[in-house]
Formats: sequence, structure tokens, C-alpha cells
Amino acid sequence: MEKHHLVLAAALSLAALGFTGCSRPSDNPQQESTATVASEQNLGQLLDSYFEERLKLFPLEATTIADDRYNNLLPNDISLEHREQVKALYQKYLDRIRAIDRNQLSEEEQTSYDIFKYEMETALEGFRFDAHLMPINQFWSLPITMAQLGSGSGNQPFKTVKDYEDFLGRMAGFEVWADTAVANMRRGMAAGVVLPRALTNKVLPQLQAMVVQDHTKSIFWQPIQNFPEGMAKEDRQRLQQAYEQAIKEQVIPSYQELHNFMQQEYLPRSRASSGINATPRGEELYRYLVRFWTTTDMTPDQIFETGQEEVARIRSEMEKVKEQVGFKGNLQAFFQHVNTNTKFMPFKTPEDVLTAYSSIEERMQPQLDKLFSLKPKSAFEVRQTEAFRAASASAEYNPPAPDGSRPGIFYVPILDATKYNAVGMESLFLHEAIPGHHYQISIQQEKEGLPRFRQYGWYGAYGEGWALYSESLGRELGLYTDPYQYFGKLSDEMHRAIRLVVDVGMHAKGWTREQAIQYSLDNELTSREAAVAEIERYMAVPGQALSYKIGELKIKELRQRAEQALGDKFSVSAFHDEVLREGGMPLAVLERKMDDWIKLQQKN
Repeated sequence: MEKHHLVLAAALSLAALGFTGCSRPSDNPQQESTATVASEQNLGQLLDSYFEERLKLFPLEATTIADDRYNNLLPNDISLEHREQVKALYQKYLDRIRAIDRNQLSEEEQTSYDIFKYEMETALEGFRFDAHLMPINQFWSLPITMAQLGSGSGNQPFKTVKDYEDFLGRMAGFEVWADTAVANMRRGMAAGVVLPRALTNKVLPQLQAMVVQDHTKSIFWQPIQNFPEGMAKEDRQRLQQAYEQAIKEQVIPSYQELHNFMQQEYLPRSRASSGINATPRGEELYRYLVRFWTTTDMTPDQIFETGQEEVARIRSEMEKVKEQVGFKGNLQAFFQHVNTNTKFMPFKTPEDVLTAYSSIEERMQPQLDKLFSLKPKSAFEVRQTEAFRAASASAEYNPPAPDGSRPGIFYVPILDATKYNAVGMESLFLHEAIPGHHYQISIQQEKEGLPRFRQYGWYGAYGEGWALYSESLGRELGLYTDPYQYFGKLSDEMHRAIRLVVDVGMHAKGWTREQAIQYSLDNELTSREAAVAEIERYMAVPGQALSYKIGELKIKELRQRAEQALGDKFSVSAFHDEVLREGGMPLAVLERKMDDWIKLQQKN
């Protein structure tokens, strides 16, 4: 799930840091209604009130979960006013949660209490830093999100006249945001809080692509070209004129302003360094980001050491597979062999590829019943990624609609079926589909009585950790009988282990971009182009890529702890059910919950 729920994940995770958010609330979150005051003694009401107030400040999150009440609002989330409103919201609800006696709550309520308190405290800590002074990067930022929304192929609905009118509000909001972004980046230049030069160079063509002479060639014109059937002619004409004006006068000039500023003023002042530690208070910020993304108290040094150990262990396993299949040559040559030999490309049509993925589910179905008693009700499908976005897409999981109107979908980009490499298909399916993201996200959404902030919540260390842990279940599920499929699993695991080394290397140990790229090329099955894109992603979002491997290792540690403590009483299906039952949470809360579960099993 490298790109799973990207907008929502970014919004939920980065709001605390001032990177994302949503716009003008319809009322002030500091105003206290009778209902919210009364909720101080009722955890459920308190959490529901928080979620409602949050959606007013973060309407992009509302759009993502198909709540259309705020679809006309766009955040000026990098303004000081918005940051103060969000900070006040978090502080208000932290004070209220602290007023509740945790000991009087049920076990499930205590978990909600712990998660919520952790969220508020961690988010408030993030306001000590000036992330809003770097509001744009090539991986996650509002100029990218706006294009996704405005294309009509993202979360923003374009089914009714009101839907079209709503997005006019967001285009107007983007003009305000862009002006603030420039002002913030000028402040960042003065303070030394600027992007690495390599990233600024990647942002420029993204912005330039949005600047077109003919408004009908703009990605924001696509909804006009795809009016829903049955829309009245007069509405179409009115909306067409409104969109032409908005694109010409608001959208294109905003992208042009951002591009010109970043090219003429910002690029010369961008830094030569790769790591965030080169900025003022950067070392302190990175330590915070490590805790934020991993939801642990691990230090950068501990993570770096863990990464090196994992890379060495996985390399040793790769060498064993190389010897097992009788390959003559070093590991680098074996990478090349696996990547290019046509015997690993047996497919003729896209349907062949999709059928091969479906057969993986069929083969492991009998073993799934042994490893899981708790399974999602949501339907699941494997689909080919649409042609218009396949060239730039990764394999990804798209969650089901909570109301059952849309299944969970594993999207597979297939540009040329005859060149689709089969190595790693089993581990990819386990991660993105079953029992990885489909099980975890669907079970979370389907859980009755779960507060909405948890139903739609996302913690990468838990969610990506679970998906990576799911890859390790292949042999228990009857897969990885082909050594090359097992090698594919090792390659995927190596990719996540490398992240621990290069992320900390760049942001805490002075590694250059080039050192990190070379480390990737030396240790995994990848191309230089892919390695560059990955390393620059880690430069743009420090610490985020640590969450995958750290989460997997924690879940493996908890399973080993349970097996040792319970002996014959240990049930792998009961363990999995307990990990998944209440959805995503910080690893610190998960560990406390699983320790309590182990004690309960010992008594029974």
C-alpha cells in the first residue's frame, strides 16, 4: 500500500505538522456548545464531538470519507490563523480527555482513550516546529492533491450540479493558499528552512505542467468534458462558463505564481544538503518525526542499527536462494537475472496477470481459515489499473466503501503484459490484498461501535506494519513454494529494511542523496530511476518510510512473546484476530493491548 489512501493518510498524519489540513470552518472550534460540555463525562460523545469539529477544519478528510458537507471548502492550512485554530482544538480535547477517569471505562473505551490522548499530545508537540514554512514538495502537497481532486478521477465527486459548484469554492481557496505558500516560503528562506535543491528541481515541472495556454487542456477541465447524463443544458452552460473563468483567473495563475517564485527566488536559496538535520532545529525535528511516524520511542541510532542488522540478515537469505537455484555469479548479477530474464515474464494478456493474482487467493484459501477466524465482510476484487494513470501508478489497494457500495480493490498497473514480471507476485498480493490491507482496513471499517476517529484513522506503523507482517505468512498460507517467489518476498522486505538505514543516514548521519541511492542499488532489486525516486521521497517526508519495517518487527515481536508465554495455549488465529479486531492504533497502545490479552489467555 505504498499509495493507499494517499490523500487521507497525508491529511490524518501530517495535519499535526502543518503540512496539510482543510479550510475555513463554519464556526469557531473554541466555542463550546452545551453538547460538548456535557460530553466531558461521556467518552463516546466527546470523541464524536471532536470528529465533527475536526471535519470543519479539515474538509478534505470529510471528502475522502464521502461526507459531502464541506466539499466547497479548501484549507488555508498553512496560515497562522488555521494553525492556531487546530492547535486550540487539540488542546481543548486533550484537556477534556484528561478530565475523564480512565479507570471507569470499559476495556475497549480505555483503548480509545489511550489512542486519542496519544494523538492529541503528539499533534500538539508538532506545533513546536515550522513545517508550514516548507508547504510544497514533489511527493505530498496541496498542488498535487488539487490536480487529483480537480481531474474528476479522485475523491471529489462530480455527479450533481452542487458537486460542480462545490469545487468552484475549492479553486477559489487554492488561490488564497498559493499566496500564503509563497509568503511562508519567503519566511522559510530567511530562516534557513528550505527544501533540498534536488527536490525543488522535481517540483518545478509538476507546477509547470499545470500551466497551459488553452484552458480546455487543463486537467481541471476534465469534469466539464464529462458531465453526468441528465444534467440540464442551462446548468452545463453556466458551469462551463464558471469553470473557464476559475481556471483562467484562479487556478492557472496560482500554479504560475508558485512556479515562477520557486524557479526564480526559491531554487537559488534551496539547500545542497539532503537531510532535515541541516535546517535550524532539524535534529530535534527529526527525532520527533521518528517518534511520530513509528509511534515508538526508538531513537534514530537504534533504528539505523536495526536497519543494518536486517539488511545483513536478508542478504544472507538472498544468497541462500541464489545458491538453491544454482545461479553462478554474485548477488548483483542475480538481481539482474531476476529482473530481465523472460522466463519470469510468462504472460500474454492483462487477463493472464489478473488470473494469476486471483489464483493466489484460491491457493491459500484453505490455510486462511486456520490463520484467521475474523474476516472482513466487504467484497474484494482484483482489477487492472485504468489506462490513463497506469504509467505513473504503483500496485495499490483501494478500500471498500463503508456502506458496501464499493468493494475493496487491488489495482494492478499492467502497461505491457508480456513484460510483467511474476517474481514477487505472491508477496505483493499478501501485502496489498489478503490478508494485508484488505483484511486490516475492512475489519476496522466494519467494527461496530468504533468511534469514527478510529474507524477512519490511519497509523502507518500499524497498517503498513501489518501488511509487511502479512508477507511473512506466505509459507504458513501455502505459498513461497517456488524459490523465486520467496526471493520476491525477500526483495520486498529488503526494500523496507533499506529505508531504516538510508532515512536515518540522510536525516541524522550526514549521508548525501548519492550515498543513499548507491546503498539502495547495492542491496536491492531495483533500477537507478526507481532508487532516485525513492530516496527523494524520503528526503521530502523524513521518517515516514520508517513505519513499515518498525511496525512489522513489533508485530513479530508480539507474536513471539505470545507464543513463549502461552505455549500450547497459543492460537495463531486468536492472535491475528486480536491484533486486527479494534483497527489501527499507535504501536505503544497495541503493545499494551496485546500484553493484556496475553495475561487474559494465561488465566483461561
